[in-house]
Amino acid sequence: MANPYAGEVALIVDGERQVLKLTLGALAELEAALRVDTLVALTERFEAGRFCSRDIIAVLVAGLRGGGWRGTAADLACAEVAGGPMAAARAAAELLARAFSLPDEGIV
Repeated sequence: MANPYAGEVALIVDGERQVLKLTLGALAELEAALRVDTLVALTERFEAGRFCSRDIIAVLVAGLRGGGWRGTAADLACAEVAGGPMAAARAAAELLARAFSLPDEGIV
């Protein structure tokens, strides 16, 4: 089960429940993959709705890797995500929100 107080989000990928978490290593990987100056800038991009599918995949891959998954962005791009693109985008946004909020700040 995903623990929102630990910043975790659950997502079904290819029929298997995965737990995503943005660890420090995953966050560093995410910064490098998206070539962003700060993760705050990436978070603001999601909050403003100015994200693209590449952003979603990068956030999800970083979170999946933080949760122990060993796949690649190419693997995720070919995978079936339960709920489709909207569920993937929602999970990515939730993952960012949980990584940068305190448990008592009303986690989504």
